[in-house]
Amino acid sequence: MIPVEGHKNLFRNESGAIINCDITEYNQYIKMKRDRQKQKEEIAELKKDVYEIKNLLMELINARP
Repeated sequence: MIPVEGHKNLFRNESGAIINCDITEYNQYIKMKRDRQKQKEEIAELKKDVYEIKNLLMELINARP
């Protein structure tokens, strides 16, 4: 691999693609990706809870004499 001028952790492979060989940056990226997935799951769970609360409130309103 050929080093990219001005960047100590970037290299160009045989196909011309630039590769980042910085393990710290890679680990930060993976953590960020996991955190984002966790946030999406939490939001989905909150939406589900709000939907259930809404349905329960509608049942209470409709159950009135």
